[in-house]
Amino acid sequence: MAIRIPSTELTEAFVRASGPGGQNVNKVSTAVELRFDVGRSTVLPEPVRQRLRELAGKRITQDGVLVITASEHRTQEGNRAAARARLDEWIARAEIVPKRRRPSKPTLGSRQRRLTAKAERGETKKARGRPRDE
Repeated sequence: MAIRIPSTELTEAFVRASGPGGQNVNKVSTAVELRFDVGRSTVLPEPVRQRLRELAGKRITQDGVLVITASEHRTQEGNRAAARARLDEWIARAEIVPKRRRPSKPTLGSRQRRLTAKAERGETKKARGRPRDE
């Protein structure tokens, strides 16, 4: 169930990027800061919203806004596409429902091996004591 985010729910800001770009790096704002308000989104179901908050960690603000920065390309279009692709990846990861873990019980053989090893270890430690007069 691929969730499509409408562009009306996204906010883009272009800022100056560090890194390659030659003379343009100081005068052209090519890096993209993409903001997506997870809390107010109309397309995200509540379980996906919760998992996205957990996955995003420090990338999400206290107001519930996910901030993605992309500056690996030299053009605004390249960075815009990279930021949106990254947002799609985050949402796809949040859509996956984790499997519930069912705790398993130790097998009979493993219990017997554990008790045998305990008994042997106890005998070894008992043998370390002072010799008794008999």
